[in-house]
Amino acid sequence: MIKAILIDDDHHLRTGLKALLERYTDDIAIIGEAESVKTGIEAVKKLQPQVIFLDIHLSDGTGFDMLEKLSESSGKIKAHIVFITAHEQYAVKAFKFSALDFILKPVDFEELQNTIAKIKEAVNKNNSFEHIDLLLENIRKKVDNFKRIALSTSDGIHLFDVADIIRCEAKVNYTQFYIKNHKPVLISKTLKEYEELLTEHGFERIHQSHLINLSYLKSYIKTDGGYVVMADNSNIPIAQSKKEKLQELIKAL
Repeated sequence: MIKAILIDDDHHLRTGLKALLERYTDDIAIIGEAESVKTGIEAVKKLQPQVIFLDIHLSDGTGFDMLEKLSESSGKIKAHIVFITAHEQYAVKAFKFSALDFILKPVDFEELQNTIAKIKEAVNKNNSFEHIDLLLENIRKKVDNFKRIALSTSDGIHLFDVADIIRCEAKVNYTQFYIKNHKPVLISKTLKEYEELLTEHGFERIHQSHLINLSYLKSYIKTDGGYVVMADNSNIPIAQSKKEKLQELIKAL
């Protein structure tokens, strides 16, 4: 049984989420509840949960404040964090870059089921929980142009510099990352999700199956249907509909 606590200042949401969890999974037990930063810290220290469902806005601060104070007083946080939030663009973006799960209010049944599956998978991994440090670092600095990304693989969560990612390739519903001085990394998320995250970092989707970092583009070859040669010497095809935009981007480099 996975031990979890629920920290939210909305009593009705806590009751509703607890009921949903009890109805749809036998593997997660809510062993405690809290409604503030202060009581949340006390609950975590006392109960040592494996999972923390954590609202961003609490009665005396934020969920980020609570994690910061826990980190300062107890060292590295060793629990899987699932944030509960209204759709706040910056926070959601920070969660995605940090490979942290989140549930949007109002809680959607299918989204909750997906989260439950991720929790079961996460607690069986040998996580270092460095991705929580990455989130707090970004929140603390209030940066919007995230420099590092956490990628969740079958064996754990790994942090990489965004600038070291050469390209990404779609593998059905998975994405394979090709990273400088590192073996390929396979992630169980679609290429579209990473396109949304990385486009503002100089990445361009030049084909249905390929997202490239323009910084690593070596050559644009117009023959054989058109393709680019990347710094890792891979040849990546260019979709016909993407050729004009890519040529414009290359001129601007």
